[in-house]
Amino acid sequence: MQLTRRFLLHKGALAIAGTAAIPTFLVRSVLAESAASPDRRLVVIFQRGAADGLNIVVPYREKNYYAMRPSIAIPQNRVLDLDGFFGLNPSLSSFKPLYQQGQLAIVHAVGSPNMSRSHFDAQDYMESGTPGVKSTQDGWLNRALQAEDACEACSGARNRQMYTAFRALALGPQIPLTLAGRVPAIAIGNVNAFTVAGRGATLSPAARAFEAMYADSGDRIFHAAGDETFDAVKMLRAADPGKYQPAPGANYPNTEFGNSMRQIAQLLKANLGVQVAFTDVTGWDTHQNQGGVDGQLSGRLRDFSQSIAAFWRDLGDSAENVTLVTMSEFGRTARENGTGGTDHGHANAMFVLGGNVKGGKVYGRWPGLDNDQLNQGRDLALTTDYRQVLGELVTQTLGASNLNLVFPGAELAPNRFLQIV
Repeated sequence: MQLTRRFLLHKGALAIAGTAAIPTFLVRSVLAESAASPDRRLVVIFQRGAADGLNIVVPYREKNYYAMRPSIAIPQNRVLDLDGFFGLNPSLSSFKPLYQQGQLAIVHAVGSPNMSRSHFDAQDYMESGTPGVKSTQDGWLNRALQAEDACEACSGARNRQMYTAFRALALGPQIPLTLAGRVPAIAIGNVNAFTVAGRGATLSPAARAFEAMYADSGDRIFHAAGDETFDAVKMLRAADPGKYQPAPGANYPNTEFGNSMRQIAQLLKANLGVQVAFTDVTGWDTHQNQGGVDGQLSGRLRDFSQSIAAFWRDLGDSAENVTLVTMSEFGRTARENGTGGTDHGHANAMFVLGGNVKGGKVYGRWPGLDNDQLNQGRDLALTTDYRQVLGELVTQTLGASNLNLVFPGAELAPNRFLQIV
């Protein structure tokens, strides 16, 4: 593959092709000041495809739940009870101890107030944090970091902190909309891309070509950017990712999502300065053959929960300063369809996991599943705007108090937060 500067400049960040599979490494660094503790980290997981919240966190005391889902409902005797009304899908058994220990909270009947049933529009709205506004070019998580910096700049003297290139990162081939914006972000396809054999390893041909190109560049702008990139690569090499071993008992599934969560834990534990991390997991669009206790959704949930539980165990004592949140663009219809699946719906369920989370509780007002309580006669109705949940998390973890900047138009107020953290 021929490398050019045009190829390497992508979405306002630098890209490095690292292996034969060409995973992408986008990187820049920034000098800023922090209003929040540098130890606080926020991990965001996007379930792309519209996860079925009703079969994930099951309202097993709702009679109409079983009437509307004759072949895919989770039987009461198989539900993992949470509070006498809600229960977990049995494939989420890895979550039950976290809930019982008070580290995992659930928000039900939550989501975007926009009524779009388009995956593409709904995902963009949720990632931008501006439901219904297509023109937004940056993401809520990037703006939360901007709000953190602005809060620090206007609040008087505090200890200055040099943010590294790894301050904001995504596990994947490119920067997601969630992290797009003025604060530089990094996308990592594979943390072993440059040090497959461990410390002192020989660089791949692509990485060598990149270094040579920027080392010889007479362009001051490109050369400075290259220096920042090399500094980040050196940090990653020093962390010796090729020899990383998860903590005892942290058994990650050998799946794409499991590997992503393993790499996020690896980067957090390497003290590279990660403050926010993002990844996504696909496979939630279950129009056909969704299954109940077993089947398509069950397998996805098992991978999802085991990967997150392994990540949490892997963090060990450092988990105290980490908060993790999950979301999906919308839920699915309350009734199953004619092919044993569910179609695009509305409200959904979110998980919040953290050392400071007031877990062991299902948050949010439950709207009910009687026919006259459904949204448009077909979906779980929304009672909590997802921005209320995220607004509380970025305030508590990042110190991003200017919520009008983070979620313009949402009119968020701390006195309306759910008090999850």
